[in-house]
Amino acid sequence: MNTLLEVGYLLTAVLFILGVMRLRSPATARSGNLTAASGMAIAFIVTVLKYHSYSWLLIGIAIIVGAVVGTYAAKKVRMTAMPQMVALFNGMGGGAASLISIGALHSSWSHGISTPGSSISALLTILIGSISFTGSLLAFVKLQELISGRPVTFGAQKLVNGILLAIALILGLAMVISGGKHDFLTLTTYVIIAVGLGVLVVLPIGGADMPVVISLLNAFTGLAAAATGFLLANNVLIIAGALVGASGTILTQAMSRAMNRPIQNILFGAFGKVAAGEGGPLAGTDGVVQTASVEDVATILAYSRNVVVVPGYGLAVARAQQEVRQLMEKLNQRGVTVRFGIHPVAGRMPGHMNVLLAEADVPYDSLYEMDAINPQFPQTDVVLVIGANDVTNPAARNQPGSPLYGMPILNVDQAQRVIVLKRSMKPGFAGIDNPLYTNPKTSMLFGDAKASLSQLLRELDDV
Repeated sequence: MNTLLEVGYLLTAVLFILGVMRLRSPATARSGNLTAASGMAIAFIVTVLKYHSYSWLLIGIAIIVGAVVGTYAAKKVRMTAMPQMVALFNGMGGGAASLISIGALHSSWSHGISTPGSSISALLTILIGSISFTGSLLAFVKLQELISGRPVTFGAQKLVNGILLAIALILGLAMVISGGKHDFLTLTTYVIIAVGLGVLVVLPIGGADMPVVISLLNAFTGLAAAATGFLLANNVLIIAGALVGASGTILTQAMSRAMNRPIQNILFGAFGKVAAGEGGPLAGTDGVVQTASVEDVATILAYSRNVVVVPGYGLAVARAQQEVRQLMEKLNQRGVTVRFGIHPVAGRMPGHMNVLLAEADVPYDSLYEMDAINPQFPQTDVVLVIGANDVTNPAARNQPGSPLYGMPILNVDQAQRVIVLKRSMKPGFAGIDNPLYTNPKTSMLFGDAKASLSQLLRELDDV
């Protein structure tokens, strides 16, 4: 029986690895998700059979509650709220790992069977898992705009964080050395500090750094899960945690490179703290906003040879991805080449725009990453920017005084003409003014993106 259960865990590990491999491409992401989910189902069944002393009633209740919440979230949560849901679910994973380790550590102390190795593993899991839990919850609150997304800082913040971390490490070392002779109050203090650190670490982070923070906290949750696996001698938990930790770390590094911001700057730099517009106007702008009508935009697009569409969070908010696909089809029928320029951190989570456009059946070969599309902008007749703010801001390239300076962007201002679909002149999530909007070659089409695109589709029929 035990051999059969171990085979089940091995099959789970294989399905997890295959699932992650298939998540690398939008074309195979759906099947990859189902493959990994199948592995999780097998792991759950094997675990229940292996530790059958637990209450079947409680297990049944947990299954029903989890299934109801998961089904509701999958069907009701909009794409615009997907980053919040990812942050929330990720926090639950970190919190679960932390609670399991607290229980296991206290149990080993009570029975006098704790070892330095198991204590270190448990305490690291509690620290990392608690930081991931509260940090992810705060990221959810910021993304949901229940509080300001701007950085929240106070005097000696880094010093306070450093002192709290030092105290946590000292308490942890004392508990390992004592072999569990400390009372529960010491462990409670340790947990409270770990929970507080999660809040204090994410509090000064805001703006465009939030997608990176989500992936970093995801890596933390993976590490916590792997450490829990060592604590419980559970191989599949070790493998799953290692996969999540490694993929989250790789994604975090890739995104920080895409933003040209080292991880330490993201964690300690309070991005977005500089006032919007600081540094003065850019060369090449006249400070005048030019507007365009739907009729004007339809005519410009109809007589273009090639068009690049740059989607952003505004497209997701308007839920206009179907209209964008229809626009591409109408222009293709006129012989206009349409491509999509995707910035690595467009939207509020990694791959946000790719998933959004895939949902509307936009062909994968029409999606171009930043490095592939940037050299083509000088030969592009029209760039249609839909709700993308920070990732098209030329201040990142030309204005040293801007907080965005140094971040690689989509060089849309190098195209022959730029049309921006936007509700207003309000800055993007980073809170930084975009001089692209006052560039002489830029025209603004104000309004809801879905409504504007619907009018544009009707107008194209009359051009």
